[in-house]
Amino acid sequence: MAIPRDPDRLVFFTDAVVAIAITLLVLPLVDVVPPAARNGLSAVEVVTEHQPEIFGFLLSFAVISRLWLVHHDFFRHVRAYSTPLILCNVGWLLAIIILPFPTEMVGVYGGDRFTAGFYIGTILMAVLFQAGLELVVRADPDLASTTDPPPPESLPGTVTAAALLALALVLALAIPVLNYWTLLLLFLSSPVEKLWYRHRP
Repeated sequence: MAIPRDPDRLVFFTDAVVAIAITLLVLPLVDVVPPAARNGLSAVEVVTEHQPEIFGFLLSFAVISRLWLVHHDFFRHVRAYSTPLILCNVGWLLAIIILPFPTEMVGVYGGDRFTAGFYIGTILMAVLFQAGLELVVRADPDLASTTDPPPPESLPGTVTAAALLALALVLALAIPVLNYWTLLLLFLSSPVEKLWYRHRP
């Protein structure tokens, strides 16, 4: 049942949680500076000795930013909310909140099979909940904006991203040497979507 309220409060809460999660990503990097200074490392060595942690931070910053942009843009097309919508949003937030944890593991364990699977699986969870948000809104006309409903291409785009992430997860687990490089499959999203539109009935 739709709750006839502007979803701005839900969006503001979500944005605040994302801001906290994305800030937490940098804290492990901040923590390495004092011990490095006590051990006599130079400023340059602090950076060169912690390249995996820096890589994990930059990768996760880009991932969370992208996930948030898609989520934020989608809510432009929502005018009310329901319990299923709130539950999907909470699930999406759970994935965002968890992400700093595997990010820290990336810095410590690098290309470990479990770490790569945990990291990619967390991103996949966020994308699946995003797909859930879109399905809920499309299934209930009381939730979608009457003047600016969700565009028809947004759901296929989310489903394509989920499918590519699932493939990336399988490849990362099956061929550990590929680990995070499998995320490059996401660059195929646009060509796959164009191919789907070209051959759909």
